[in-house]
Amino acid sequence: MARLHVVAVANKLPAWAEAARDEYLKRRPRGYEVRLVQLKPSAAGKLRKEIPANTRLVALDEHGKDLTTKQFAALLGEPTAFVIGGADGLDPALKKEASLLLRLSALTLPHALAQVVLCEQLYRAATLLTGHPYHRE
Repeated sequence: MARLHVVAVANKLPAWAEAARDEYLKRRPRGYEVRLVQLKPSAAGKLRKEIPANTRLVALDEHGKDLTTKQFAALLGEPTAFVIGGADGLDPALKKEASLLLRLSALTLPHALAQVVLCEQLYRAATLLTGHPYHRE
């Protein structure tokens, strides 16, 4: 099954966001491993080193593409790293390297909530792919 990575540039999340994010990561179906990497903003330059070779890079960006849940679920078919930038966004070179720029919402989301939404969508997409009735159309 796919190996998934969530790489986020952030200071420590508030307890409520960390608990919600971790709950969705814990609920994911078997076979959809998620490796969570949190980098402090001062270490953002090391972000690329946290993404394994032969892994599709998906950069979260406010100007990215909107996907349906089914389209998002298709991303889970191969090793993929979802990268969330810090307060100043992502390095333009990293965004250029990404195979997809993805936006979670047309609304501006605080960093902590973006992590929660992304992890909930990973959970939802994995349940859809495994035939669980969590997702409804």
